[in-house]
Amino acid sequence: MYFLIAFTVTIVLLLGLWIFVPILYGVPWRPTAKRRIRKALQLADLKQDEIIYDLGAGDGRVLILAAREFGARGVGIEIGPVQIVLTRLMALLNGVSSQVRVRRGDFRQADLREADVVFAYLTSDHAPRLQKQLETQLRDGARVVTISFDFPGWQPEAFNRNDLIFLYRMPPVEGDLTSFLDTQE
Repeated sequence: MYFLIAFTVTIVLLLGLWIFVPILYGVPWRPTAKRRIRKALQLADLKQDEIIYDLGAGDGRVLILAAREFGARGVGIEIGPVQIVLTRLMALLNGVSSQVRVRRGDFRQADLREADVVFAYLTSDHAPRLQKQLETQLRDGARVVTISFDFPGWQPEAFNRNDLIFLYRMPPVEGDLTSFLDTQE
């Protein structure tokens, strides 16, 4: 009986940490399909041995896919302790633990300077602050790929309309999605 109670309490605690810690930081966990991640990484032209940063790494699916299918090295920034443990475990089980690192922290305060590609599946509320961080930290030629949100004042280099994936190259080109679409006609 005590085992069942302890097990139930542990599960409830882990679920609470999984759900509420990210929500406290304004970034609830919302996974995206692997096919969409794959399209985003293809659009970013991720290469072997490049370094990809996943902002809000969640369960690590972006990092693991980048390592397994593209030969990239991944760094995840994640605030949730349960997600960090799961990412490390999944990287180990997928044979890519030497290519995947995950750091506990708020991505808004992370050092992104070593990134070749930054992946972000966030809400548009995060865009303005993240823009400043990307502009000051990323080197020329680094790519930023986002799902479901764009950066105001930046013209994407590429756009996947069906999956709402945006690609930017640093330094960003002034413009927006409309100016990008105008160049495609």
